[in-house]
Amino acid sequence: MDNQTTADTADSIHETSQVSAAKGPAAENTALHTATASPVETFGKPVIYQVLPRLFGNTNATNKPWGTIEENGVGKFSDFTPEALQAVRELGANYIWYTGALHHAVVRDYTEFGIANDDPDVVKGRAGSPYAVKDYYSVNPDLAEDPAKRLQEFRELIARSHEAGLKVIIDIVPNHVARNYQSLDKPEGVRDFGADDDTSVAYARDNNFYYVPGEPFQVPVADDGYRPLNGEAHPLVDGEFTEVPAKWTGNGSRAPQPAQGDWYETVKINFGVRPDGSHDFAELPADFANKDYKAHAAFWADKDVPDSWKKFREITDYWLAFGVDGFRYDMSGMVPVAFWSYLNSSIKMQKPDALLLAEIYQPDLYRDYIHLGKMDYLYDKVGTYDAIRAVMEGKAGTDPLVDIQNSLEGIEDNMLRFMENHDEQRISSPEFAGNPQAGIPAMVVSATISGAPTLLYFGQELGEPGAGDAGFGKASRTTIFDYWSVPSIRRWNNEGQFNSENLSDAEQQLRDTYRRLLAFSTSSEALRGDYTDLHSYNRKHGQGYSDQQFAFARWAPQERLVVVANFADTAKSLTLKLPAELLQQWQLQDGRYPMSEKLQGAAGAELSVENGEGKVALELEPFESVILQLEN
Repeated sequence: MDNQTTADTADSIHETSQVSAAKGPAAENTALHTATASPVETFGKPVIYQVLPRLFGNTNATNKPWGTIEENGVGKFSDFTPEALQAVRELGANYIWYTGALHHAVVRDYTEFGIANDDPDVVKGRAGSPYAVKDYYSVNPDLAEDPAKRLQEFRELIARSHEAGLKVIIDIVPNHVARNYQSLDKPEGVRDFGADDDTSVAYARDNNFYYVPGEPFQVPVADDGYRPLNGEAHPLVDGEFTEVPAKWTGNGSRAPQPAQGDWYETVKINFGVRPDGSHDFAELPADFANKDYKAHAAFWADKDVPDSWKKFREITDYWLAFGVDGFRYDMSGMVPVAFWSYLNSSIKMQKPDALLLAEIYQPDLYRDYIHLGKMDYLYDKVGTYDAIRAVMEGKAGTDPLVDIQNSLEGIEDNMLRFMENHDEQRISSPEFAGNPQAGIPAMVVSATISGAPTLLYFGQELGEPGAGDAGFGKASRTTIFDYWSVPSIRRWNNEGQFNSENLSDAEQQLRDTYRRLLAFSTSSEALRGDYTDLHSYNRKHGQGYSDQQFAFARWAPQERLVVVANFADTAKSLTLKLPAELLQQWQLQDGRYPMSEKLQGAAGAELSVENGEGKVALELEPFESVILQLEN
């Protein structure tokens, strides 16, 4: 989702999910295309590099608030050269998520290409939110050297990505679309969202939208002095947008005039959930949680499903045929579980290795979305991310991480770990940690605690602080709404060389730390093996160990690891204890065992086992983490 749409994600979702999250839907298997197989094979633990093409290749340093493309510049698909993509691959990434690639509402005149102008009264920022999709069958014309050839340029980018060893992910935003949705590039036979709706009623199962019959839409009233385009004169900025009758707003607001804090630039999609929250589709039997995607696809094959389900299936069919390797689903918790069973089983039937990632913030729904909804991975935001962030901000210790990890038992490898993304504040921003070094123990824990993917947000590996008032987007988060450039990425770009020449020593060292960590995470068997908490034991028995450290063991038959992260901004001298149960599993007798350090290549340590208990003496620098491997 976009971070400016609501101040409190979790709160608004719990309200609207009552009109959304459910269990049931269907459709026939009329794929318009055949999925294109990726030439890239991926092994081990996935690493996803998230990047906004609009910002990545932009080397214009003007960065004027509310600046135009002409003033501030814009990145292009073509900026992802083989050199750039290889540099991303060398970071350890095996997937690249092109955020904002789809054609979303923008304030720029592309009428010569047949594209209708978007009204700034219902667009966030000048460059627009990537999560207000205007045409699901096309890509953002801003990102093309020749907007008339934008789809061909994106197809070439996918090919270059594959050649670099990167699989490609794009967003699908099923909960809402732009108010001015209109597809120019849809395949023959495909109908636009809302084209066949009965607008005289609030709800009908096969309507794509919900309506407020008899009421025209009204632009929200700004309560903080906000003016579209910062008050700049524009022929469409008049406080009006014609929509009769009004549609429900993307976050579920049923008012014909949504509030400024609502997702007013979007309209909510109807998935067959009646206004009272009941479901207008077939229920998925509970025992299907234990069945594979083939059984799910067979279940839906003879079911009649709401029209919106079919439309999104046509969309994913299209992009699978285009060469895309997976999807990140925006605000998936606001869409019924049964729909995900229907869509994801269809995708897996065509492309079994497609990566399906859900943004979701309701832990009580996690298992349903994995087992019934057939998601591969879910955001671990309200658990691990929030808990680690609290440690970094000095608001809590590491103790809660133990219970969070225990709560995810059985699905821990399905939970995407991250410390930055487009919705969250930059680690280096003063509003968060204010220090990129503080992010190292956080990322070490995130990247090694499970077999789930790790997400790296572009610029995070350089300590990007997300500073500057871009216009609609404010400091601490790199804007997703404005024409802008990212200073650390510009320095790394170095006129297309993508090297370290213009990076500071600190930036180079930080990037190398991320590279080592991610490369190790993708190759380590132990990180896809067993896990044992060492934190609780050391809180009782360790020496010098506190709630500013976090430790655990990971192992596989040929690899045994101990991970210790120091979140403190001071050096720590400690003796880590290993319980007898772990030593028995590792089949270690009394004696001394050398351990090598795998993260920074620092001096190793020694595991001493006496009377069935192990101990490791460690000297940790501020924010230092170690990955110790028991030598065979």
